[in-house]
Amino acid sequence: MKKIFICLLSLAVYSSLKAQDNQTIRAEMGKVHLEFKLDAHGRPVYNVGYDQQAVINPSYMGINLSDGQNFDGHFAITGTERKTVDETWEPVWGEVSHIRNHYEQVTVHLKQQDKAGRLLNIIFRVFADGVGFRYEFPEQPNLKYFIVSDELTEFSLTGDHKTFWIPGDYDSNEYPYTVSPISKIDASVLAKSATDIAVRFVPDKYGVQTPLMMKTAEGLYINIHEAALQNYTSMQLHADIKTFKLTANLVADAVGNKAYMNAPGKTPWRTIIISNRAEDILASKLILNLNDPSKIENTSWIKPMKFVGVWWEMQTGNSTWSYSDNAPGADGKLIPSGKHGANMANVKRYIDFAAQNGIQGVLVEGWNVGWEDWFGNWKENVFDFVTPYPDFDVRAITQYAASKGVKMIMHNETSGSATNYERQMDTAFRFMNKFGYPAVKTGYVGKIIPRGEHHDGQWMVDHYIRVAQKAAQYHVMLDAHEPVRPTGLQRTYPNWMACEAGRGNEYNAFSTGNNLNHETIMPFTRLIGGPMDYTPGIFKIRGYSTVPGRQVHSTLAKQLALYITMYSPIQMAADMPENYEKHLDAFQFIKDVATDWDDTKVIEAEPGEYITTARKEKGTANWFIGAITNENGRHAVVPLGFLDKGKKYVAAIYADAGDADWKNNPEAYQVTRFLVTDDTRLNIKLANGGGAAISIKPVTAEDKALKFYK
Repeated sequence: MKKIFICLLSLAVYSSLKAQDNQTIRAEMGKVHLEFKLDAHGRPVYNVGYDQQAVINPSYMGINLSDGQNFDGHFAITGTERKTVDETWEPVWGEVSHIRNHYEQVTVHLKQQDKAGRLLNIIFRVFADGVGFRYEFPEQPNLKYFIVSDELTEFSLTGDHKTFWIPGDYDSNEYPYTVSPISKIDASVLAKSATDIAVRFVPDKYGVQTPLMMKTAEGLYINIHEAALQNYTSMQLHADIKTFKLTANLVADAVGNKAYMNAPGKTPWRTIIISNRAEDILASKLILNLNDPSKIENTSWIKPMKFVGVWWEMQTGNSTWSYSDNAPGADGKLIPSGKHGANMANVKRYIDFAAQNGIQGVLVEGWNVGWEDWFGNWKENVFDFVTPYPDFDVRAITQYAASKGVKMIMHNETSGSATNYERQMDTAFRFMNKFGYPAVKTGYVGKIIPRGEHHDGQWMVDHYIRVAQKAAQYHVMLDAHEPVRPTGLQRTYPNWMACEAGRGNEYNAFSTGNNLNHETIMPFTRLIGGPMDYTPGIFKIRGYSTVPGRQVHSTLAKQLALYITMYSPIQMAADMPENYEKHLDAFQFIKDVATDWDDTKVIEAEPGEYITTARKEKGTANWFIGAITNENGRHAVVPLGFLDKGKKYVAAIYADAGDADWKNNPEAYQVTRFLVTDDTRLNIKLANGGGAAISIKPVTAEDKALKFYK
């Protein structure tokens, strides 16, 4: 009788589970709605809509494991949990001083209907501007340590959308963007031709990188990325150019595995940001909200800043990182070339310029031994991060900078040898503390060591986080170059101020440059995950290179606007002092512009075409505006309704001159000053490849003679 009872109970539970399997689980927030169910084979399926439009058609979910015991089907729903969260939090720094985190969460508990009976949770968060979801592996007897061989997450799109993409490269995000329908994606051509990128590995002809920006024929904007990437590998996307379905394509390690995990554990969030307004994509805080709060309790030492540096002169060939033209001889001695940029006299020149203009920091690259054989040799022990070249005295230069009220910024290039940096990190950070360096710029140019690993694989994802954690331990701010693209972890580690992880301004120095629409795409793609050290502010647009025809692909005024449209809390005035000294009226904007903000308004935007953004300086009444365009000139229309009502302000407008043109007359600009109020509507002409920068400050007695803007 006891055995019969157990059998009947099992049948009842099974019947209950089968009934739940047929249900559709729904969640919504504003115009965004999500549905989840299991298909006839117990496979998880989700779809997403916006208002009355489908965004993601029914798409499969799941994880494959290396042992063949996959989380891809035969599931039953054992229960669901729901909660609604509506909270506001304050970032340590950022584009706004307060962020609302409002979502509906649904956790779906799944159990496989086989002998192992393994468990999987899928957590969905639905926001007013999109959806995030992740896989969670609960503690369970039949799953402890496991290896992910593939992730089966799909994004089945509704059409052949206009797409802004770069190849799915395991080692670099530094490609120019291609704008094409999904059906025309072919990463192989660009991967082969992009010889200006140091290390490339694109295994999938139809692979693209995230954040991936798209626009539908109906005018809907869709952005796919991920949030809180840690203890996992990064996600790229495989595009089916016939069905328009995107599938997660995880970066593999040296032996072909994707991720090493244990239960309990969880994946990063997969994110879909949606709006019928391009401006809303740029304003979204969905990815930040999906990251954990700061793990650093005392953040008082984390301070946004501007800096200059011995860098652009090296990029343009006016000086070198290396002290000698040859590697050390048998006696270990170096013969100076006379071209070394990080020498005492030259660095003092930058410190003097910074002090004279209120710039807080000076970055010096090439100060330490090892640059003679650092690149292309796949050598493990290149730098020790503490030994300077003979012409650079760390103690003396630190004292000189301190006497001028300037901070030195450390540079740690690893040459891709992460193993060496891991061994040296404590030594390197103690060295920074000893000499008062508040920030470090790291670099990973070259093939990664451990050999066979990739910049965007799990080992390196964890390495970048370890560096951020170690930097926090020593109260050092971090600016990482050549890392995996950001996923909002600056909320969790707010000392991780910025990254490169994209094609920066430097490509205008040593290669064919950046496309004229590049900076109008980057905020919709690379910057969706976090701030970028784009190194704006180049004033000598032409004549810096011996290569015929080489120039920066923008006007001077556009370089100013980038300080607003390309957000970073740590901003470089990237050109050389002598080039700024020729245009001190324009340099005034760089001196004035803030790096930390109370509020941000995206006034108008269209990916690949134009962006106009206004930001309010933290703790002041000052506003700064940046407007940029692509190769086509236009008029930026800027209503100033965000200003305090009834108050007068002075607007300093740094604009392209009437005859300015990115190709033929790029350095032509004009600076005008007018009185404005909240009723003012600015109409600023942007040249081909141009832009405008505007500072708006409360009126003072000396400004009252100015005319009102008409």
